[in-house]
Parts: sequence; C-alpha cells; structure tokens
Amino acid sequence: MKKQQGFTLIELMIVIAIIAILAAIALPAYQDYVVKSRVSEAMVLADGLKVVVADNAAQGDNNLGKGATLTTAADASPNVTSTAVAATTGVITVVTTSKAGNGNVIFTPRAGGNNLAAGTPPEGTIVWTCTATIKQKYLPSSCTGT
Repeated sequence: MKKQQGFTLIELMIVIAIIAILAAIALPAYQDYVVKSRVSEAMVLADGLKVVVADNAAQGDNNLGKGATLTTAADASPNVTSTAVAATTGVITVVTTSKAGNGNVIFTPRAGGNNLAAGTPPEGTIVWTCTATIKQKYLPSSCTGT
C-alpha cells in the first residue's frame, strides 16, 4: 500500500469551515470597532468646543459659543455632519453621519449643580454630561446613549 502524502479533501474542508467560523465572529466585532473609532472624532471636536464654552463662561460672556469653530455642511467630514453651541446655555451638539452611528452627541455643562447661563460666571468647576442618540456600544463609557 502506498503511503499517503498531503491533505485529503475532507481535511481541507474542515480547515475552511474553521476559518469561516472565525471570520463570522471577527467581522461584526471589527465593524463595531470601526464605528466606535469614527464616533471618537465627534468626541474630539466637542473637546475643543468645551474649552471655548468654559472660557466664555469664566469671563461672564453673554454668548457662550463666541469664538467657537463650528463644523457646517460645507466643511463636514465623513464622520461629522455639524457641530453647534447654544449661545445661552453652552450646550454642545455634534451630529454624526451614518458611518459614525447616525445620531447626535450632546454635551451639557453644569457648575455648582446648575446649568450654565450666559452672562453669569459659573460657581465651581464645570462638569459635562454627555448624552447621545447613538447606540451605547459605539460610545465611550462616559457617555450614555440609546
């Protein structure tokens, strides 16, 4: 009897099946990771706006969004459609595209247990509350979503 060399067809099919199972598990996890990394762009843009709002609040300015560089439809990125700062409350809204969760990330500033108010310097440290209409699995742990 001749000695068998190489792999049989059954062995090769088993290897292909194992690779397919691993790919079926890995691809959805990778897709979630990609969306989460795109949502992080919204967080980075909001961080820059938080500094502007905090500076304006500390100076008692009547427009908490004064001097903020906002993203509009004209200069939107593949991940962020727009950013906005409410002049009277300092609430920051970042709108993401479908590639980045397709929703809003909203940052609300509070100081001394009260919402910020334009023209009134904050009493104490400004604490930001993050809420979003994006699925929680795409958001950082510091932000709550749907």
